[in-house]
Amino acid sequence: MLNPRLATRYAKSLLDLANERGELESVYNDMQYLQSVTKQNHEFVVVLKSPVISPDKKEAILGAVTKGNISDLTNSFITLLLKKGREMNLLEITGAFIEQYKKFRNIYSIKLTTATEVSDEVKKDIVERVKSQSDMKNIELTTAVDESLIGGFVLQIGNTLVDASIAYDLNAIRKQFLNNDFIYKIR
Repeated sequence: MLNPRLATRYAKSLLDLANERGELESVYNDMQYLQSVTKQNHEFVVVLKSPVISPDKKEAILGAVTKGNISDLTNSFITLLLKKGREMNLLEITGAFIEQYKKFRNIYSIKLTTATEVSDEVKKDIVERVKSQSDMKNIELTTAVDESLIGGFVLQIGNTLVDASIAYDLNAIRKQFLNNDFIYKIR
């Protein structure tokens, strides 16, 4: 069961503690590692959420997955989650931590979707254009390929979506023909 309020509180507490101890970067890397593990391995998430599996077994499984890959502070945090019975919220907490870290460091996430793979030069150009036209200085660009766009791009900056794809333009033209906009303007 999703609990964003709980995830936000735990993530905020961990962020504050890590910042206070000067371990913010290592905990951020740990959270990225845990997020990638939970996203890549669905069975791992099922084990964490299972009420049938005892907390001791979950602790052993988590220990085996994280041994040597996370810091002592993150390990203590996971132990706290296990003691409180909140291990099922680990994926949600890692996501909330990463989001709060980016907000704390003023890092903006931008997603570029194109019909074909784009070069590093084009990626740098897009980042520079966004920086020059906004107050965003720290930008994290992720890319995706969606062949159904036909050409052009879709740029998502927070809640703003810029759709400059050929598929969007063709769909707009199709709607105009279906509405008979051209026939009414001729008469």
